[in-house]
Amino acid sequence: VSQLARISTDITNLRVLVEPDAKVLKARGIPIAELAARIKKKGRLKHKMTVEAGVIILEEEDVSFKKLYLLEDKVSHLMVDGIGNIKRAIVRKENNEFVIFTEGSDLKAILEVPGIDPIRTSTNSLHEIAEVLGIEAGRIAIAIELHKTLSEQGLSVDHRHNMLVSDVMTNTGSIQAIGRHGISGSKVSVLARAAFEITSTHLLQAGLTGETDVLVGVAENIIVGQPVHLGTGAVSAIYKPRKKKKAGGK
Repeated sequence: VSQLARISTDITNLRVLVEPDAKVLKARGIPIAELAARIKKKGRLKHKMTVEAGVIILEEEDVSFKKLYLLEDKVSHLMVDGIGNIKRAIVRKENNEFVIFTEGSDLKAILEVPGIDPIRTSTNSLHEIAEVLGIEAGRIAIAIELHKTLSEQGLSVDHRHNMLVSDVMTNTGSIQAIGRHGISGSKVSVLARAAFEITSTHLLQAGLTGETDVLVGVAENIIVGQPVHLGTGAVSAIYKPRKKKKAGGK
């Protein structure tokens, strides 16, 4: 409301005054009576409300200075038009259609706006996609963002690699970061955790708690300089060549 009107407290008459900006209301197409109705509905106000000479007046029954200031603050922060997390929007015409790009994201509220195509509306807020549409949608969104980011750098990566990363990040049912606060930090191997970030902290903590490392992963085996137990390193094969036959067939 503070963006649409000037809000003040009338100490003399013990009431709150909302003085709308006529130009702003006209630009947004909101009549003053509708603004008053929205304030009452959104704020769930039970106060006496009247409109006099273009000013919305709110009065308390059991009035006190504290209640008046609390009412002023509440009305000032009420959201009566637009979507709270969307700060700015740009409209572009693409392929004979209008596409709206926003600064800020609120996917759940946007999908409830009449006229919006819910199938093609998306956001780059991965956690928001997972929360509103489910973890599978979040998984696909991660793969798409990976592809976009790598493509912008001129890198061509097979989509199966992107899908593998997104699978690892979402296999627990929520989105996990790759770094030390997520997947790398939750590894069982002490050396694998130490190989990513804050090496000394992981090694010191492992020493204090008596952790051991069984050396079954790639990183930890490379650190200690021994073959990795994967691929050709997972088997022990000895080749026994055939003996050459002597002349005469013996």
